[in-house]
Order: sequence, then structure tokens, then C-alpha cells
Amino acid sequence: MWRDLVIGFASAVVVGWLALVVALLLVRPKGALLAESLRILPDLLRLLKNLATDRALPRGVRVRLGLLIAYLAMPIDLVPDVIPVLGYADDAIIAVVVLRSVVRSVGIEPLRVRWSGTEDGFAALCRVAGLRERTPRP
Repeated sequence: MWRDLVIGFASAVVVGWLALVVALLLVRPKGALLAESLRILPDLLRLLKNLATDRALPRGVRVRLGLLIAYLAMPIDLVPDVIPVLGYADDAIIAVVVLRSVVRSVGIEPLRVRWSGTEDGFAALCRVAGLRERTPRP
């Protein structure tokens, strides 16, 4: 009985991981967007820190950003870095998903105000993350 339970659990974990890898393959940045995301990475990390420590933002947004920073700092990834392209892209994809969530919650203006890089870098961030001007949810 225990052996069947362990095998079932392990199978569920493997199937879930494979589904995540397929999802990451489908939504990964294409071509030049991946290179742009690597170029703006230092400014993006500063932006995440600035947003996560800003008490003016809602707590849920700060928690999501804090969890993202913790994930980015972990040496263990969902997709190992030895897998070509996807190994490094998973961090960028997860950052994009969180940034889209933040923009849906508070709008793009807090990102623009706290961006310490160039305007071209912010434009690249918007292209990579698919961010557009939106009004925040009430």
C-alpha cells in the first residue's frame, strides 16, 4: 500500500514538472526578446527590490515580489540550467508573470517611477513582459 502511494506521488510530481516544462516552452520569449531580458537583468533586480520594499504598495503585491526575489536567489530552479535555453529562461518567465500580476494590481506607473535604468531599458522591459498601460483594479 505505501509503495503504491509513493509511486503515485512520484508520478504526479514528474507529470506536474513535465507540464510546467511544456508550459515554459510555449510562453518563453522568442529570439531577441530573450537577449533583451538578459541585458536589463541588473535594472530589473533593482526594480524588484525597490517595489518589494515600498510600503505604499499593497501587501499582496509586496509579498509576490518578495517571493519572486527569494525564488531568483535560490540555487535550485524549476528547470535545471543544464537544459539549453529553458534552463535560464524559467527565471525570466516567472519574473514576467509576476510583473504582469503587479501591473494588473497597481498599474504600470509604480514600475516606471522606480525604474533606475534608461528609457530604452524600460521600453525593453515592457516589450519582454508584454506590459501595457492599464488602470489598477479597485
